Amino acid sequence: MTENQVTITLRPNGPLRVEGPIKLINTDGQEIDLAGKPAVSLCRCGASSNKPFCDGTHSKIGFQAAEAAVAAESK
Repeated sequence: MTENQVTITLRPNGPLRVEGPIKLINTDGQEIDLAGKPAVSLCRCGASSNKPFCDGTHSKIGFQAAEAAVAAESK
């Protein structure tokens, strides 16, 4: 990964891990302070109490990411 590159990694049945120079804007148009954070994990399950960030709730509720759910239905 280069210094100016953003990398987004989908964690299996978990969050989106975002690394690189990140600018995150909330629904009010305000920038969320990410000073000192070279990476963040964003919630994909919708159940985090710390949205938009992941708080690990996905593992407690048995969240299955879309790609995992589709693969399970194909079996």
